[in-house]
Amino acid sequence: MRITIRPAKPSELEVIYALVISNDEWAKFNGPYFPYSHPSLEMFEEHSFQRLLDGDDMQLVVVDGVPVGTVSCYWECEETRWLEAGVVIYNSEYWGKGIAALALPLWVTYQFENKQIERVGLTTWSGNPRMMSLALKLGFLQEARLRKVRYYQGEYYDSLKYGVLRSEWLERG
Repeated sequence: MRITIRPAKPSELEVIYALVISNDEWAKFNGPYFPYSHPSLEMFEEHSFQRLLDGDDMQLVVVDGVPVGTVSCYWECEETRWLEAGVVIYNSEYWGKGIAALALPLWVTYQFENKQIERVGLTTWSGNPRMMSLALKLGFLQEARLRKVRYYQGEYYDSLKYGVLRSEWLERG
């Protein structure tokens, strides 16, 4: 199994859109406390797909040539160079196969190589134990736990913030 990340190609619009709307399982772990509904094809093309084509803050996760997810990042505060990153594997058939564990390091390395930053952050919630485990496995340190700040389906969850410094990332080799 060969895992890569890359910008999208213009010809992949329909394939990637179909992947994103193919099921809602991924949305149950990716901040489900924020309302989400599938975008129209036009909205997807104007927003997310443009980001995927550009490749600077969002790229495809590709397994043996087949897009299965995305890696992305956003500025929590661009003026202070506070960057947050994440990964989503949309197709649940690819869950539990270590794909995110191979794709996210490629993305973190890309960020350190292409942006003047000293830290990459990753924020998740206590309802996503796989992401919590992945962050630690990759060498991110838990830097904060905001207790019971995410309310979802009648239950409170914690928000967890992880981070890795450039020097720590380079040391892990």
